[in-house]
Amino acid sequence: MTAETPLVSQRKVPRGKLAPGCPVHSTADGVWQVHDFATAREILRSTETRQAGFRAEQAKKAEKRMRLPVLYRDGTEHREHRRQTAKYFTPRRVDTAYRSLMERLADEQIAQLRRRGEADLSKLSFELAVAVTAEVMGLTERAPGMPKRLDRFFMERSARIPVVGWIKSVWSNTAIAMFYYRDVRPSVRVRRRERRDDLISHLIDEGCTDAEILGECVTFGAAGMATTREFITVAAWHLFADDDLRAAYTTGTEPERTAILHEILRLEPVVFDLYRRTSADITVPGAVIPAGAIVEVGVAAANVDPDVVGAQADRVCPNRPLAAGVREAVLSFGDGPHRCPGEHVAIQETDIFLVKLFALPGLRMVTAPKVGARPGISSYEVTNLRVAVD
Repeated sequence: MTAETPLVSQRKVPRGKLAPGCPVHSTADGVWQVHDFATAREILRSTETRQAGFRAEQAKKAEKRMRLPVLYRDGTEHREHRRQTAKYFTPRRVDTAYRSLMERLADEQIAQLRRRGEADLSKLSFELAVAVTAEVMGLTERAPGMPKRLDRFFMERSARIPVVGWIKSVWSNTAIAMFYYRDVRPSVRVRRRERRDDLISHLIDEGCTDAEILGECVTFGAAGMATTREFITVAAWHLFADDDLRAAYTTGTEPERTAILHEILRLEPVVFDLYRRTSADITVPGAVIPAGAIVEVGVAAANVDPDVVGAQADRVCPNRPLAAGVREAVLSFGDGPHRCPGEHVAIQETDIFLVKLFALPGLRMVTAPKVGARPGISSYEVTNLRVAVD
């Protein structure tokens, strides 16, 4: 390969042609698209924008009847809730309160793989992600089978179930009802009698009803369970595909492994577009985005902006030099008021699981995964990455 030969992109999940240097512009349907890092971060941090992703417009129809999950709130109320619950997600808390749990749960999934000899990695990782997030939330009185109930709810119904219209709604509501009666309600009842140091207890102290707690559990489930499953699977895919990267990961220290995971996540953000609605005119380079407009923040594009990540932006280069103030995963966890609070949880559980997985003798990838999409949350879905051990 000569110096002039272009390097092939290492991205596993197709995103189409990205244009991180493309100016801010409005599409034919009136959505403003942002693809460069500086403007993307400005929009996400702005106090003149409101959450518009994750079907926020539908969720806000219920605002007069109940307190919305924190994902859909903005302003002072949102900031205060995030301030009060930040203690559950600090690096120290994650390490001291959840590491031993993650180790045990990861061991259980690895044991399943060893017994069977072969398994779908996305299913193993989902079992792990569900159990970890459930502990953080306080869903400790859940019934057996919670991952299956949640998977039934999170899966893309239009791709898997040949039904339309109201039948889809019934399916979804049934899945939510099962999750509530089998998992949420028993845990809430225990905490109404005696509080514990978890999010459900905090929500009870704030006066939340069971329905409002259910809403928080569902949105945390989407954020902490489904997305972590996808990242664990795609990170393993990268390690299987690159001998040098796998060697660096399996022999590296924890900080070195974390750097590799952040770099994979930079290249493969699970949520690749974030949406905001402007509440006032916002002036950005080359344009004025009017009040009331929907802004599509292209995370996947901003994450490969050469102005902040340097050359070979579509390749995995751990510890690459970044512009000042830019985080290792760039915008993969978002930014501003709605930045994902579970970053340390996701990275630590991913690392613990993958270290144990790649230490297995004779580990190999049997089939490359299938890549799909979850349009409702602008996320990819990676399934059927089958692995085997001797």
